[in-house]
Amino acid sequence: MAVPASGPIHAGRLSDLAYERILAHLFDRRLPAGAFVSQTELVELLGVPVAPLRDALRVLEAEGVLKILPRSGIQFVKPGLELTKSTYQFRTIIERAAVRVFAETADEAALDALATSHAALMRHIEDHGLSAYTNETMEVLESELHDAIIGALQNPLIDGSYKRMHHYLRLVRLERKITPPLVLRSLREHMEIIQACRVRDANAAEAALQAHFTAALQRHMGLF
Repeated sequence: MAVPASGPIHAGRLSDLAYERILAHLFDRRLPAGAFVSQTELVELLGVPVAPLRDALRVLEAEGVLKILPRSGIQFVKPGLELTKSTYQFRTIIERAAVRVFAETADEAALDALATSHAALMRHIEDHGLSAYTNETMEVLESELHDAIIGALQNPLIDGSYKRMHHYLRLVRLERKITPPLVLRSLREHMEIIQACRVRDANAAEAALQAHFTAALQRHMGLF
């Protein structure tokens, strides 16, 4: 059923809704990475009108998530080696600088909370293994730590670029292998970063972050 227009604010909200629904469908695999679909199929799948869908598709094309092929369809990006390496290169460049600031300025209570949350999840995995709960919680902790690190720079341009990069990262993670030892290894690497920040050692924090990204890239490439 067509949605009646009610001015630019309404249209903008529908475009935002279409944008969010496309990403949600990608991240929960209802829309497979690498999929080739028509605009009509997306309208039916997402339940949004054509005009705001087109606006959302143009934004996602600019962000590199998909390609719009005129008179043909929409091709979504499929994560591969080059995208994985580029994503981690970007993260390393930005976060190495950010984590030094974070180590020197982060609120102690926030660092304590991060350490407590990580330790609790590690104990849960050791006792109960992996589940939907642990996977969801791991995503939350991943975002909390790295968003806090980036936020320490207080730079809206970097925040925007990092948000777009995070879409790539989530696509890359769809292909990763997940086992309790691998998740625990990642959480321990997070703890190394957090502990270095708790003692205000910027050099150690940067080194721990670099080691974490190197190990994470190896895990994504299957080089454990």
